[in-house]
Formats: sequence, C-alpha cells, structure tokens
Amino acid sequence: MYPADIVIPMKEQLTFNGFEDLTTSELVDEAIKKSGTTLVMVNSVCGCAAGAARPGVLMSLSGEKVPTNLTTVFAGFDLDAVKRVREHLLPFPPSSPAVALFKDGELVHMLERHHIEGHSAQAIAENLMDAYEEFV
Repeated sequence: MYPADIVIPMKEQLTFNGFEDLTTSELVDEAIKKSGTTLVMVNSVCGCAAGAARPGVLMSLSGEKVPTNLTTVFAGFDLDAVKRVREHLLPFPPSSPAVALFKDGELVHMLERHHIEGHSAQAIAENLMDAYEEFV
C-alpha cells in the first residue's frame, strides 16, 4: 500500500475538481447505481496517470456534455474500493490507471492502461468527450 503523503496530492488533483473520492466498496456500489452517467477514474501513482490520465480526464470536462457524477478510487491505496470497481469492470482485466463510464449502472465505455500509456492527455480527453457525446 502506498503512503498517504504520496497519494493524497494525486487524489486532490481530482477531488479539488469535483470528483468524489470513493474509499469503500459501499461507496463504489452507491456511486455506480446512481442514475445518469458516472465517470470512474482508477487513479495511480504511475507516470502515465500523472502525465496523461488525470490531465486528460480533467480536460474532458471542458465540453458541453459531461458525466452526471465524477468519482475516483486509488489503486494501491483504496484497496476495497478498487477491488469493487474492478468487479464492476469485468470482463476487463485489472488496470490502473483506467477510466470507465457507466450509464444507469451499466458500463458503456472503458479506457484501460494500454489506451492511456503512450497517449497524450489531449487524446484521452478527446476519447472521453466522444463517449460523453454518445452516452451523456
């Protein structure tokens, strides 16, 4: 498990921008069951989370259509919450970072690590904005 002093600033990059920090499996289930669309960012300490995933997710919120609910869990820190999110993401294998979009509790769009690593924040934002246009 990662130390809090490393994780908290990375969490705050999202929570200071309106993301709900899901720290338990119960909070995950409640968030995903909400009506409308719910974006779940599986945050991570890796460089692709810092350089592309978090900035791309935040950029994606600049358009006209945005998810109803913004949430995040942190791999290697929020262990129960991440485990529950990954159950909701099946059949996709565990991935961090990852970004998932749910609509009325159903997974409708998924970005796995291999969609993030090596891609720019702008490319990630555009991918997510396309999903918002389709599902929000």
